[in-house]
Amino acid sequence: MKSTFEKMGGTYTLGADGIFYPNLVSTDEEPHYGKYGMMRRTYLKEHRSAIYSTYLLEDRLIAHLNAVDNEAHERMEVLVRQMMEKQGIDEKLKARDQMAWVDAVNNIRSAAEEIVLDELIYK
Repeated sequence: MKSTFEKMGGTYTLGADGIFYPNLVSTDEEPHYGKYGMMRRTYLKEHRSAIYSTYLLEDRLIAHLNAVDNEAHERMEVLVRQMMEKQGIDEKLKARDQMAWVDAVNNIRSAAEEIVLDELIYK
């Protein structure tokens, strides 16, 4: 009878002590995630431990964190651009009143980040 590990394609190697050891090779990609990937990892670890453990055991955690981080950055770019267009924040305002432009862009980035955190990180 095959073990669950063998049914999933896993193999064993007979050790010198007569015990079979699983051949564990990480197929996961290299971590390149940043702020949002780390926030997602912390959230999963602290609030969704079953999902975190499943991703970790199935060697999908790093790929998931990389994907979430990439998606969050892309979503931030789109949201910031859309909000700036809708509110009329442009280079003319920047040339006319830099502090007002900085204030407006910071407010937009904060609002966009709240949306990203709610949609992607804390779900």
